[in-house]
Amino acid sequence: MSKGRLEAFTDGVIAILITIMVLELKVPHGTDWDALSPVVPVLLTYVLSFVFLGIYWNNHHHMLHATERINGKVLWANLHLLFWLSLVPFATGWMGENHFEALPTAVYGMVLLLAGVAYTVLLRTILAAQGPSSKLAAAVGSDVKGKISLLLYGAAIPLAFVNQWIADGLYVAVALIWLVPDRRIEARITAER
Repeated sequence: MSKGRLEAFTDGVIAILITIMVLELKVPHGTDWDALSPVVPVLLTYVLSFVFLGIYWNNHHHMLHATERINGKVLWANLHLLFWLSLVPFATGWMGENHFEALPTAVYGMVLLLAGVAYTVLLRTILAAQGPSSKLAAAVGSDVKGKISLLLYGAAIPLAFVNQWIADGLYVAVALIWLVPDRRIEARITAER
């Protein structure tokens, strides 16, 4: 099965999610710096979520670039990922509008955790379709970054009820871990050319 439609559909969904998030940003009333202060939490949450969606889009692109074939299981696993990513605008809006309160911050973390789990499921499903000697399997290896990310998300959720800033710091830490795309895939593809 060709992977072109899967890539195009995913690109379109992620573009729509980013558009939904930006449309939720409200223009401040007033023309001085004080007018911006009520929207700062919303804007910070938007920036973090934009970065996360960008990371997923970028790594999804790299993963599929190293994928030779897909099947029905991969299509469903990709839809599973897109479902959790589609909740990012909701969680973003709730956390930002409520100034990083405990429950919205924890729900934001749950959405990120479940998106991370879905990405891992998608990766494993693609690897199963490709076989153990595929370019992608060699490039991904043991996926330490993915496992660390899931652990940090899992820790951040209960910590949101202790101190929201610790949870938010962990979310930022995960974003920083992934900000640079996984160069293992690029290096493996370049080496094989």
